[in-house]
Amino acid sequence: MDNGDKREKSMKKTSTTKIAIIGIVAGLVGGGAAAGGVTYLNNAGTFSTVTTGKTTPVKVSNSNVKGESDATKAFNKVSGAVVSVINLQKQQSLSDSDSLFGGLFGGDESSSSDSKSTDSSDLQTASEGSGVVYKKDGNTAYIVTNNHVVSGSNALQVLLSDGTKLTATLVGTDEQTDLAVLKINASKVSEVADFANSSKIEPGQSVLAIGSPLGSEYATSVTEGIISATKREVDATNENGDSLGKATVIQTDAAINPGNSGGPLVNLAGQVVGINSMKLASSTDGTSVEGMGFAIPANTVVNIINELEKNGKVERPALGVSMVDLSNVSTTDQSTILKLPTSVSGGVVVISTEDGSAAATAGLKKYDVITKIDDTEVAGSGDLRDALYKHKVGDTIKVTYYRDGKQKTTDVKLTKTTSSLSTKSEANQN
Repeated sequence: MDNGDKREKSMKKTSTTKIAIIGIVAGLVGGGAAAGGVTYLNNAGTFSTVTTGKTTPVKVSNSNVKGESDATKAFNKVSGAVVSVINLQKQQSLSDSDSLFGGLFGGDESSSSDSKSTDSSDLQTASEGSGVVYKKDGNTAYIVTNNHVVSGSNALQVLLSDGTKLTATLVGTDEQTDLAVLKINASKVSEVADFANSSKIEPGQSVLAIGSPLGSEYATSVTEGIISATKREVDATNENGDSLGKATVIQTDAAINPGNSGGPLVNLAGQVVGINSMKLASSTDGTSVEGMGFAIPANTVVNIINELEKNGKVERPALGVSMVDLSNVSTTDQSTILKLPTSVSGGVVVISTEDGSAAATAGLKKYDVITKIDDTEVAGSGDLRDALYKHKVGDTIKVTYYRDGKQKTTDVKLTKTTSSLSTKSEANQN
């Protein structure tokens, strides 16, 4: 055997020895740990053992919180009355599209009318919101929710807090306040919510928002916050973006998310002080906003739901005009067609008047620019509605307007309601 073979054999032996030592150390470490100590190879090449103490298991201690919190008591009192509202709509199929285009381009329209028949099997969940049971009357239970939660529905379902799903019937809606009333069979309803006088609430009071954020999967979720403002005025619009005027609402920092709409805002006595309706997510300049949710005050809710139960709608006085905000009219048209003085910067332009309406009877005509109702300045259609809806059918109001550049006034007796209007127009109506 030459020297090369001897070195190779020696290297293999050394390598084998190292592997054996590593294996022994690993085994000893494992054994040492199991026996309550750790054995390791020290710098001197000898084995040493470090003894460790026995570990004490971590245990759960008894909670130091005694009894239910006020928030828990309030939640338990009202949560059984909170429901999820499911909006079912017919989904457009390919045949629906074919019928639509066929009608547009002169095809056979009979297939289009056939496609409008609604079968429950064709319905799918379009959106989900929240609601609260506020009344039981015999075999019927009544639920308040938001108008936008039920808008466009072909059918409605309600998911109770115990998981029972029931078919709901729409009693009535009010776009102006964004409220709607549903009714269901009351046999499974065990709890009914109470309304508190919302004029007595104060900033800083604790409130709970209960509902189904992101849908019924998270039904009866609860968040806590405070009342930030009791009478905050915000711009309200319908689903088409048309102005509905100013809405007076409760502002809260309790977390409100899509799906919470229609659910209750509850005080710590378990009473409903408002119906959650909207959330401000960003300002006009695009700045992100947190903790700004809004609820319709309970006093407003009670007035509206009583009228919806009685009539299925809310009767409000109407002028009987189609109108457009002056801000949407070019400065050239304001000068040449409307002949407005440059000092007039706000108002609503009358596009047409309905025959027999209050406006027509009072002499208002096309291209008149209304700038004031009584002593209230009218900058746009929202302001006009706000001023008008403070009155009742039968009242007389004073309307200030411009015609051919001259300011005029006229008394208008409000003899018609909004539901009696028959004019169909893309412009705002009132």
